[in-house]
Amino acid sequence: MASRSPGFGALWGPGMEIEIRSDRFVVDGRPLASLREIHRLPEEAQRAIYRTLIPDFLLERYGIDPLTLCDPAGRPLVRIRGENAEVEIEVWRRVDDRDPLVYLHFAETLHNRIIVLLFMTNDPESPRFDVDRDREGRPTKYGTVSRNIEAEIAAMQFGLAPGQVRRGLRLTKHMLPLFEQFIRRLGHDLFLVEPLAYHAAILFERYGCGYIEGRTKMEWIHREFQPGGVLHRRLDGSTPFRQPGMERTVRGRSWAIYDGILGEPFDGIRMYKRVGHHAGICTFPDAAW
Repeated sequence: MASRSPGFGALWGPGMEIEIRSDRFVVDGRPLASLREIHRLPEEAQRAIYRTLIPDFLLERYGIDPLTLCDPAGRPLVRIRGENAEVEIEVWRRVDDRDPLVYLHFAETLHNRIIVLLFMTNDPESPRFDVDRDREGRPTKYGTVSRNIEAEIAAMQFGLAPGQVRRGLRLTKHMLPLFEQFIRRLGHDLFLVEPLAYHAAILFERYGCGYIEGRTKMEWIHREFQPGGVLHRRLDGSTPFRQPGMERTVRGRSWAIYDGILGEPFDGIRMYKRVGHHAGICTFPDAAW
């Protein structure tokens, strides 16, 4: 399959015309509407479609060829794995780096909605904190299996949020419009998000997401972190992650919640983002990060 301006315009294959238009992904005149349909296309066409999710300036910043998505030696630095109803996209600075610059994992529900399962970025120039491995080298799985307390304390003191191994690249404000455009091109008007941590939910609020489930829980958390509230009382200094005053910042609250201050896992939060619309929800007014 040859390509004219990979990622945009028309792609031609034997008996197949694929267009990446400003409003829709179109194959032989028929608009695509699902990830499953994308994954039935030739690999180059899939790659061109998912390439629309990667900001051009990010590739330029790290010397990644915008056409081949490779380094100057021809080694691939963008990995796209799409199968059935799931997609994983990784963007790497170098092939031997430990962490990708960007990791995006999303899928399609049984009701044909796109849901973001995980999005994270890593600044390769910043210090790394091994919160993802315990002292025996085993994966912590975001603290659900085991923890590396020493690394967590160091990460928290450096200014990171739970789950971060490095400082992020602050790409959400750049990638969210690209993702909304991707959703629009599939003919959808919204997508779903499942935040894994308190700070992620607050961040998605700031970018216009609303709640399908969990808004009452988020409002309860804010209320109980106020003076006299049950969570405020539990900031008793019993662990490094439950220090008085942590209720005043998003990261402080998130570390306390990660440390188990709720008495239950942080789950049951499902959010949505309507394309081109800001939900206007804020469960932590005047929050400092």
